[in-house]
Formats: sequence, structure tokens, C-alpha cells
Amino acid sequence: MTPNAHHDFHSNVRGSEAGLARTFMRMARALIRPEMTKWRGRIVLAVLFTLAAKGLSVAAPVWLGIGVNNAVDVAGGAQGATTAGIFSSFMVFIILFGAARLLSNALPQFRDAIFVRVTQDAVRLTAVDAFRHAQEQDLQFHLTRRAGAVQRIIERGAGSIEFLLRFLAFNIGPTLIELILAAGVIAALYSWQVAFIAVITIALYAGATGLITEWRSVQRRKMNDADTELRAIATDTLTNFETVKAFGAESREAGRYDGAMRAYVDRYVRVIQSLSILNSVQEFIMTGGLFAAVAIAAYAVAGGSMKAGDVTAIILMLTNIYRPLNILGFAWREIRQGSVDIEKLFDLMDMKPAIADSPDAVNLVAPEGRIAFKDVSFAHEAGRQGLSGVSFEVEAGSFVGIIGPSGAGKSTILRLLFRFHDPAAGGVSLDEHDLRNLTQASLRRAFGLVPQDVVLFNDTLRFNIAYSRPEASDDEILAAVRQAQLGEFIERLPEGLATRVGERGLKLSGGERQRVGVARAILLDPKVLILDEATSSLDSETEREVQAALATAAKGRTTIAVAHRLSTIAHADNIIVLDDGRIVESGTHGTLLAKGGLYALLWRQQAEIETATKTR
Repeated sequence: MTPNAHHDFHSNVRGSEAGLARTFMRMARALIRPEMTKWRGRIVLAVLFTLAAKGLSVAAPVWLGIGVNNAVDVAGGAQGATTAGIFSSFMVFIILFGAARLLSNALPQFRDAIFVRVTQDAVRLTAVDAFRHAQEQDLQFHLTRRAGAVQRIIERGAGSIEFLLRFLAFNIGPTLIELILAAGVIAALYSWQVAFIAVITIALYAGATGLITEWRSVQRRKMNDADTELRAIATDTLTNFETVKAFGAESREAGRYDGAMRAYVDRYVRVIQSLSILNSVQEFIMTGGLFAAVAIAAYAVAGGSMKAGDVTAIILMLTNIYRPLNILGFAWREIRQGSVDIEKLFDLMDMKPAIADSPDAVNLVAPEGRIAFKDVSFAHEAGRQGLSGVSFEVEAGSFVGIIGPSGAGKSTILRLLFRFHDPAAGGVSLDEHDLRNLTQASLRRAFGLVPQDVVLFNDTLRFNIAYSRPEASDDEILAAVRQAQLGEFIERLPEGLATRVGERGLKLSGGERQRVGVARAILLDPKVLILDEATSSLDSETEREVQAALATAAKGRTTIAVAHRLSTIAHADNIIVLDDGRIVESGTHGTLLAKGGLYALLWRQQAEIETATKTR
């Protein structure tokens, strides 16, 4: 994937009709995917309930109008009809009106109750698909993401799917159906002029709402930006309170906060004012439309072509239509925002990882642990050279150390080995298999990693140690714990393996976290053990304990150790010295010291530092 593709993922906001249509089509597909087949009965029932509710909503005013006309006839002593008969008819239509009114309001509640399972399942499936797809992206994807940004995209997109499915299917859509039914009934039973007024009123209402809402969206975005800045200043200042106090900057920070607060208040006032304008325009159009319709109906009553009950029916019918339109501005804004959130979610799901299994990739079976780099070159983004023409071999069961100054390419070698990246030139192989011809899952099962900073999940020790092999039994976990020299520590804990380690494992000391990492690697029983400066951040005593655990873990395995402290790899079968992306030396500890090159220089420098530290 190109850098531009990552940029487009953040910046591509589609507001066009084509984008909306694409969003709605993909939402519809979320409902018809095979996993949703079990809910089709509920979907059909929900649609029937919706149509029935809208049909009854239009019928109720008609029946009330007939009932009122009958009551007027009773009061006026209509010819050819008995008072008892007309009153009985009046009561029948009043009962019909009440029943229709009750059902038109109750059926949507039943519909929501049965349909919520459908929407939530569609949201769950979509969110899980997106989460899985994000996990499958290459390392570069995750390195360029802000913490939590991907999860927010998934949360917002999935939440918008729920909102749009529910709102479009059961609010906007049914309201349009009700408008068409009501206009048809009014034209057929009462007056086509009143029906025309109703349609024009709705059109004006929707058009004005859309225009004003678009203007309000600009104001709201500015308010959100001001709110973000305000929160950022507050969080930054409170987080760095020691720096603020050290420089006596309390008043200055309060002034910065006041400036951000003033900007936010100004934007907030404009948003509220724009809402008042929207509500006023909506009320003016609705009242004007209702007034025009009633005036035409009243004129028809005066002319004898309508009755009082007909006017009642028209007013109630139009009121029923206008009522859900009160939230049209909110709905339009949420639809637009929802479509943007869903587009970002679908953009995420459309992304293809730069590192993917080839169609003919094979599973690595019974690996031996022979590794070879053949004339490998790799450049990082922004043109930084990572490796240039690197070649070396690691025999199965041997111990190889890799050292070099910062930026020499040590971590790049490990990332290529795990196939987090592919080389730009040359090839990396494991047991004569080019890594690009192996499935990533089987490749990584062959490697056990102990990094410099072992980051743990906020869960139990059992969960974190067994993360490399979740199906492992407690006996297997405890055996790995003992090999990692963590047994006594866990035995002293009241809850043992069930002890929670805290956020990022911070309830444990650095040495304890490292040994959990060693136990996790041992439990995997990998053929190749990768040590990425696994003891560089530890004190001397803890380092000795972890080194002992690592020595146990390395027995019988191919081991590659990237080291900062040269003493940790002095006994290696081969030491590879990198500088500026190239191998400048290789050999055993004694051979490299005798050469008097970069390794010897680094060894002397570390020895001088350690001597100076001991004499203080």
C-alpha cells in the first residue's frame, strides 16, 4: 500500500449522492449476508408492522372524520335517519379511530422490539469483520495509526449502521409512505388542492431544512474543532502539571485555557442561534401549510362540498405527517455524518494489506530452524535505508548475535524475518523456503519473540503466558513458568496464575514482565527464539536472572539475539556487526576482538562505561 492510500483513508470524506448510494447499498448487503438468513422472518414481520402502522395512521383520521360528520348529522337532525342509528354509527367510527390510533402507535414498538436483534447482529458482524480486517493489515498500517483511531472508526461506523438502518427503514421511509398515502386519500376523498398544498409544504420543509442544516453543519464542525482544542489544552496541561509548576506557568496555562474556552463559547452560541433559525423556519412553513390547507377546507365546507368532520380528518392527517418532520434537520445531519463514518469503515474494510499470503502459499511443517538472508536490501518510508546487500546464514540450533549502532538495521532484520516487511531486493528463507511462499501464520508459529519491552494485556498471568498457545493446560503453563524462573514469584501470589497484571503489565516489575515474556516464548515451543535486546532495560541483578531464564529457553533452538550489551552475546557461535545497513564484520567474540574493528571499539567503550560506573 502506498503512503497516499493511508492518507486517503483519513481524508477521503464523500458527500456526493454517489457516495451515499454506495453506503446504502453496502448497508443493505449487511442485512442479506448468509449469516443474517436466520433473521429474515423478523425482517419481513418488521416491514409488515411498519406498513400496517402507516396504513392505520392514515385511516384513523378518516374514520374520525366520518364519526364527526355523523355527530353533526345527529345534532342537525339529518333527514332519513334515526338519531339512534346515526349515534350508533358515530360510536362505531369513534371506536375504529381509537383502535387504529392505538395500533398505529403500538405496532412500531412491537417492530422495534423484534428488529433490534437484527440490527445488533448486523452491527456485530460488520464490526467483527472490520476488526479482523484491521488485525490482518501490515505492520506499516498500524505504525501510521494514532492510538485508538482504528477502534473509533469501527465504533462510529458500526453505530452509524444501526442508526441509519433504523432511521431510514422505520422513520424517513415510512414517513414518505404515509405522505403518499395521505395525499392520495385527501385527493380522493376530500380535495386535490389540499393534497397539493400538503405535498408542496413537505417539499418546502425538506428543502429549507436541508439547506439550513448544511449551513449548521459548518458551524457545528467549527464548534467541534474548538471543543477538541479546548479538551486538548486541558488534558495536556493537567497531564504535564509538573512541568507547568516547574516553570511557574500556572497563570499562563489558565490564560491559554480561557482563550480556548472563549473560542468554544463563541462557536457554541452560533450553533444554538442557527438551531433557533432552523426551528423558526420549520415552524413557519408547517404552520403556513396547515393554515393554507385549513383555509381551503373551510372554503369547501362553506360551499357545501365538505363537512366539518372532513376538516377534522384533514387537520389530524396533516399533523400526523408533520410531526415526524420536526426531527428532519437532526436526521439529515446524522445521516450525512453517519454516511461519512460508514464510508470510513468501508474504506478500512476495502484496504488490502501490503503483506499478504500468496495464493499458493504453503504451511511450514516441522521446521528445523535454518535461516538465510541472501543479498537483502530494504528501504523504509521517506527514503531511509534499512539494509543494503545483507547476506548471512544461521545454522539450525546455533546462537547468532546481531549488534550495531542505533539505526544500523538490527530491528529491520527481525521485521523481515517475521515477514512484517518484504525485502525490496534479495530474499529471506527458512529451511530453504522463501518466506513469501509460506503462510504467515505457520511462519510465525516457528518463532518465539522476547522483546526489549514486554507489553502485557490487562488480564491474568495465565492469559498472558498462554497467549502464544491458548489451548495449553495449566501443567504446561507451569512447566514454562519454571523454565523462565518465574515459579517462586507466582507461588507467592495469593491468586497465582489468576493474578491480574494491570494496564500494560505495570503491576509487575521490569524483570517479572521479561520473564513472563520468556515463559510465553517457551510455551510456544518455537524452533527459532528471537531475543530483541531482551535485557537491555534491566538492572544488573535482574539481568542475570533473566539471562539464566533465556539460556534455558535457548537450549536446542536456533537463537538470534539483537543485543545492546555485548556481554550478553559474547558466547554466540557467530556475531554479526551492522553499520549503516551493511554487515561490516562477523565472527566469534575472540575473532572480532582480534580484528580491532567496530566490534572491538564498541566492546572497549562498554567496558570503560561499566568500570566508571563501578568506581563511583
